[in-house]
Amino acid sequence: MGSQWSRDKVYLRAKHEGFRSRASFKLIEIQDKFAIIRRDDNIIDLGAAPGSWLQVLRTLTDGRVLGIDLNPIATLEGIDTIEGDLTEPVIQQKALEMLGSVSVVVCDAAPKLSGHKSYDQARAIALGEEALAFACNVLKPGGNFVIKSFQGVDFPELLGQTREHFYVVKTYSAKATRKGSTEIYVIGKNFKG
Repeated sequence: MGSQWSRDKVYLRAKHEGFRSRASFKLIEIQDKFAIIRRDDNIIDLGAAPGSWLQVLRTLTDGRVLGIDLNPIATLEGIDTIEGDLTEPVIQQKALEMLGSVSVVVCDAAPKLSGHKSYDQARAIALGEEALAFACNVLKPGGNFVIKSFQGVDFPELLGQTREHFYVVKTYSAKATRKGSTEIYVIGKNFKG
């Protein structure tokens, strides 16, 4: 009897192509559909460990790419990282000092799941709100934002908060997401500033 991963075609493809996780394909899908990243963008990836989105971001921009996570991120060429809590003002300040101007903030982070659906969904929404607050503090006007969340009773509130800060807001369920997951991405384009 093999592990769940040995039967997961997207996971196996990610490993074969040198990505750290299957999440890489989710960002590629989002970029193909919404064109959130331009060649000269400086980008921050929140909750960046293990670094699969950083790997993709490095190929999409010639600008600077910064990953922030509570956990260490193994070195990637051309990527800066900060180990710290995205809610800490000192981390936000350090990110701005490192990049100067920030065009895109992405976040594929999820809280550690407990197995209690409503509790996990509330924690995911809270993390989404923290990522949105971070983005609003660092993005330049016209910038873009992507966050992973989970559908549930609290999701419309996060979606509404995002609409307050971006001129265009869409949702997207990636094809690379595991079957049965309530995972959904919120894409905010053209930050109001």
